[in-house]
Amino acid sequence: MTICILGRQPAIGLAELEALYGADTVRPVEKNAALVDAEVDFVRLGGSQKSGEVLTTIAGSDPQKALLWLQKNISDIAGNVDGKLKLGVSIYGATMSVAKLNANVLSLKKVLRERGQSVRVVPNTELELSSAQTHHNNLTDERGCEIMIVRDGGSLIIARATDVQDIDAYRKRDQERPHRDTFVGMLPPKLAQTIVNLAAADKLEGVVLDPFCGTGVVLQEAALMRYEVYGTDLEEKMVRYSRDNLNWLQDLQRLHVAKYYETADATDHTWRKPIDIVACEGYLGHPFSSEPSKEALLETIQTSNVIMKKFLANIGDQLTPGTRLCIAAPAWFVRGHIHHLPVSLKLNELGYERISFRHAKNEQLIYRRADQVVGRELLVLKKK
Repeated sequence: MTICILGRQPAIGLAELEALYGADTVRPVEKNAALVDAEVDFVRLGGSQKSGEVLTTIAGSDPQKALLWLQKNISDIAGNVDGKLKLGVSIYGATMSVAKLNANVLSLKKVLRERGQSVRVVPNTELELSSAQTHHNNLTDERGCEIMIVRDGGSLIIARATDVQDIDAYRKRDQERPHRDTFVGMLPPKLAQTIVNLAAADKLEGVVLDPFCGTGVVLQEAALMRYEVYGTDLEEKMVRYSRDNLNWLQDLQRLHVAKYYETADATDHTWRKPIDIVACEGYLGHPFSSEPSKEALLETIQTSNVIMKKFLANIGDQLTPGTRLCIAAPAWFVRGHIHHLPVSLKLNELGYERISFRHAKNEQLIYRRADQVVGRELLVLKKK
């Protein structure tokens, strides 16, 4: 059994896990986590920060009970490590002072040292070690050991971390690629991964089409998942940016990418076949940095809605029934109200079914920071 520690917006991570592994295999756990009864391909996940192998579950919600269990079992869990073992503990959802946690970790270190193991402790400044701490201290490597204690109602799950998001790799793919464009939007690679996963579900091969490819972030992440990629954009410059960025990624990763590009208007273009998966960030409209006037907001909503409606009508005639799409569409947070694209309420009329998730509500699938005016609403659709 695998436990995933979800990201800042846990509903998006839950929907991603459900899309990939099925609703019956996923069970949400208190404090932004999920149990998954499947073999998890962590590297492709955008909505989970860490994952771990479940070791045991004990009754009660006091983490001291879990730490006492660990004192008896840490030698077996850590195994025999050549050289120095790096040890850390994270507590999710349960209550304990950081000072008491650090004291308990030192007790675990003492147990390991008594059997002759050299140990370096990663000290806690909070109950949860951050992904950066786990990654930079190599706690998921053979010489690392991070224990995760996760409250699950009236019990505690004890797991050993096996994977953590590679924040350095994300930064490189985001900031070091040849072309970026702040005006068209800076789609985070983690979100691009999630968009591909929500669209692909259990389809692990085929062609991923991004009809609004921009600088190619979605195409990059799809290529890393070994899909063929097909990018089109209204602007020739964006198509060139995507091509250059994909070539850079191909060289960086020493990977062969089957790729195809066209300069095309998504509202009237005829794409070449096959189209197996559609994953994209649609036109987001004006990138408001502060709350707009009523008139400016209405104009942007109308323009974005026309483009999205024409696009969906156009591509719908070209898709095989059952084809899945995930489109990051704009949603505006202005004066305490969320403004959605009007077309999102008329998807059925355009020949689409909006997919619902058991473990996440569709209204929760909006990616944004607290201070952003324009969020990205993830529309997960199926062609009828």
